[in-house]
Amino acid sequence: MQKLAQSWLVLSISNSPFLLGLDAFLGEIPIFLFSLVGGVVADRVERRRILLASQYVQMSCAFLLAILAGFELVRVWHIMTLSFIVGLAQAFGGPAYQALIPMLVEKEDLPNAIALNSIQFNLARVIGAVLGGVALTQLGAVWCFALNGVSFVAVIVSLYLLNVKFVPVKTMETMYTSLKQGLKFIRHQGAMESLIALAFCMTALAIPMITFLPVFAKDVFRGGPSTFTLFLSVAGAGSVTGALAVAALGNLQHKGLVALSMLICLGAGIAGFALSKSLILSCVLLFLSGVSLIAVFTTISSLVQLITANEMRGRVMSVYNVAFRGGVPIGSLLTGWLVPMYSAPSVLALNGLMLVLLGGCFLLLNRRVAAL
Repeated sequence: MQKLAQSWLVLSISNSPFLLGLDAFLGEIPIFLFSLVGGVVADRVERRRILLASQYVQMSCAFLLAILAGFELVRVWHIMTLSFIVGLAQAFGGPAYQALIPMLVEKEDLPNAIALNSIQFNLARVIGAVLGGVALTQLGAVWCFALNGVSFVAVIVSLYLLNVKFVPVKTMETMYTSLKQGLKFIRHQGAMESLIALAFCMTALAIPMITFLPVFAKDVFRGGPSTFTLFLSVAGAGSVTGALAVAALGNLQHKGLVALSMLICLGAGIAGFALSKSLILSCVLLFLSGVSLIAVFTTISSLVQLITANEMRGRVMSVYNVAFRGGVPIGSLLTGWLVPMYSAPSVLALNGLMLVLLGGCFLLLNRRVAAL
């Protein structure tokens, strides 16, 4: 909900695709810069405490943005500063959250758990987009920010009710030494480096499609917030469908082959959406892209979790988090820079083509992932 209102507000105030991309960049770059430190902290501190602190910071930022917008004091730099602070909170909360998931389920149920987690995330994105579209159209951006702030209360209460507790092993090692051990573990895990590289490339090339949906809604299809809401809802519905499909399949074999096949489908869907001039066809392609995106994400995340030891999980997942989330700001900033020069359809079509080529190269030339 906040993402919808925030993106539309930035574009409305500035009318600049570059600033839209810059806002996404500032929201994600702290994750790229600080997740490695967050991973070490997640292996040293009780993970639930880290998550609670992260939720409190994000809730405060949502309410502050609601106040600024409510009193008509909001400026683009306010939005971008708060985006950076939220990203900083997520840089520490993300590794702790991902490291906590395997403690809640058995190892053989982990792929299903990750898929179901993706469902709740993307279902929230669908419902949030619909509610956010109604709130943005009928009530304004203030309600989107305020309702988002209220939503953190349920998460905070859930964390207090959680019985699982991580007891970190006491160590005299420096944070730098612990970080080096995590990186060494990754280097000696065969396909782990390839999985992390795939996660980075996927988000850098695929997520800009979501970031620049306001540009397609406003400039390509000459629509307003309702068109933007439609696009977000369709993409979210596709993601939920993809997560349900992965969860229904269970602990399927040849996860690496599935991930690469879905990556090729994702690239084709993005390229088709970028070049489409039909609203109906664009929605169909956006839905299929959402299915493919979540299928790739779920299978790659499952593989990383399954080959990671628990005592290393915070550090390994922080590196994965850097790659997965770090691709977003770099891809968004680069796309925001290229769009004014070459147009959004051309740049997004090129992103899709590059994903197709990337999946093909890993299928044919680098068999480590395909063999998993």
